[in-house]
Amino acid sequence: MDGVTLDSAAILKSGALQHDREWAMFDKSGRFVNGKRYSKVHLLRSTFDLTAGTVSLQAYDVAPTHTFHLSEERTKLEFWLSEYFGFPVELRQNAIAGFPDDTKASGPTIVSTATLETVASWFPGIELEEIRRRFRSNLEITDVPPFWEDRLFGETEKDAIDFQVGAVKFIGINPCKRCVVPTRGSLNGAVYKDFQKKFVQQRRATLPDWTHLSRFDSFYRLTVNTCIPESEDGKILQTGDEVTLLST
Repeated sequence: MDGVTLDSAAILKSGALQHDREWAMFDKSGRFVNGKRYSKVHLLRSTFDLTAGTVSLQAYDVAPTHTFHLSEERTKLEFWLSEYFGFPVELRQNAIAGFPDDTKASGPTIVSTATLETVASWFPGIELEEIRRRFRSNLEITDVPPFWEDRLFGETEKDAIDFQVGAVKFIGINPCKRCVVPTRGSLNGAVYKDFQKKFVQQRRATLPDWTHLSRFDSFYRLTVNTCIPESEDGKILQTGDEVTLLST
């Protein structure tokens, strides 16, 4: 679904950001209905009102917009989604931990602006904002060189990196392995020819000296997966917070 841009976000006890991936769609077999499995997800436009607890959905650009209250009108929302996908869809909520891709590193994903700008330069016709939507990182760091975020994971899985964003302590775990989603247009699902092949070639060629090669079974990795300790429960991340390395 379309992202929501915030100036601040609260940390939950689980280490997740409040509201991040709080809702998910499932099929009758209990499997996720997401962009990895259904490219039709890309054609859905969504707008969330976190205060009102509503989501507005539009199927394709020409269709009317429908607004649903996530709790009070969940049955209507599930019916609408089922009609759109052509099979029964169930909506579930996890306000405690959300539905992270990596359950062992369930904190926010991190990337630098310069990294996204560099990746955009590899693909003619794809603008920065589109690359930002395709890789959908939670936090973006400015005023650092491309791939600076590779400093936030160690040489092995045991070598976690401690760092801090504002008042919030983080643990950097690993470079995020990417799925099929970035190869498609975020708004139309159109496949960019040889996207993964070109990405892998460029990622390997531009790997900085500080990046640990041992962490790349494949070079189709971008952004950093993290954990946030329970001690940070209730703290607030804000735009403008500084990033400080606590261990190397």
